[in-house]
Amino acid sequence: MKLRLAVVGAGSGRGQSWLATIRKLTEHYELCALCEVDEQRARENAQRWGTLAYTDLTALLKEQGPDVVLCAIPPDGNHVVTYLASEHGAHVIVEIPIAPTRSIAEFMMEVTQKHGVKLEVAENVYRWASERLKRKIVEAGLIGDIVHVRLWYLSGSYHGFNAVRTLLKSEAKRVLGYLGMVPVPNHLASGYLMRDIPESTWEGGIIEFENGVVCLYEMPPSGHRGNLWEIEGTEGGLIGSELYLGTGSNRRKFPFRFEYTTVDGQRVLDHVRVDTEPPLIFENPFKRYGVADDDEVARAQILIGFHKAVTEDLKPEYGAENAWRDQELCVAVRESALRGNIWVELPLSELTEVERQMHEAYRRLYGCDPLEVECMSKVAFPRGGVRWDVARWL
Repeated sequence: MKLRLAVVGAGSGRGQSWLATIRKLTEHYELCALCEVDEQRARENAQRWGTLAYTDLTALLKEQGPDVVLCAIPPDGNHVVTYLASEHGAHVIVEIPIAPTRSIAEFMMEVTQKHGVKLEVAENVYRWASERLKRKIVEAGLIGDIVHVRLWYLSGSYHGFNAVRTLLKSEAKRVLGYLGMVPVPNHLASGYLMRDIPESTWEGGIIEFENGVVCLYEMPPSGHRGNLWEIEGTEGGLIGSELYLGTGSNRRKFPFRFEYTTVDGQRVLDHVRVDTEPPLIFENPFKRYGVADDDEVARAQILIGFHKAVTEDLKPEYGAENAWRDQELCVAVRESALRGNIWVELPLSELTEVERQMHEAYRRLYGCDPLEVECMSKVAFPRGGVRWDVARWL
């Protein structure tokens, strides 16, 4: 059964990536329309991708009646698209993070449940081919029992928390956070107002998990290395895209090897493996569709998994509750710092100061309370939005 799908937010970056992947999954989806607030950009993208252009989502929903709406706008507006789509009987996929605060995330869960539609959140990291190979390594017992985790993430730390939670198969029980500022002259706030800022934020934290593992976390003000998570076990470890087995002088390194093939003249990921004895391999399950790389494997899994959830009436693979747990860790680390570096118990049971400030930022930036959906539906959302305004998160 093919589902009719509409994309909201088809501009540069993630919107274009989604459209490129949707085009490959014609067994599952028909792209019926796209919506962009900028009329010229809407027309240009509709012509490029061979579909209809809208600047008004309500009109799109009434006239096209899509089965699924994929929301690729900044997350300040995820709940607005979710509300409007649900009111018209459409299932929803939203980008990450699910929402800046718990009450907004809960609003999204409640409105989709009320209208009997499904809500998925497009968390890609744990669905990467390389991360799925890591899960095979952990499940095979190659690194023994996990004893310690380190996480370094420059922005979007909910992604890193998602990767760690998935590999640990455990939930966080409490968090201790620390916040600092350093002068960064001429630092440009990319993607949000494009203005200089006099200082940059960094944060660190200790996260204790229910299974006894502790994660040391840092979001540095800047750095020369990219995002990284290290999983240490009793028999070895996973550091970035490398497997280490043994200890001391007997420690051996097994780099992840990405192998490619050709499909319809295009270079496509075939598999990712480590050359242990025997090798462990994760095959790209979507290569026949021309799904090309690590991140597109994740996008295809999100789309095909959601198609199955809708057509077979199953729970979404990741889901809104899971998505909030990842974002909740970001909130909890910052909240602990604001409370004077004290332990914060999870799950959060009341409105935090971080979330209160973000609700205030909605009113300051957009002139609306966040749950005044009719007012919020007329807003164009910047990339950073309230998360950048309050916490310098992207």
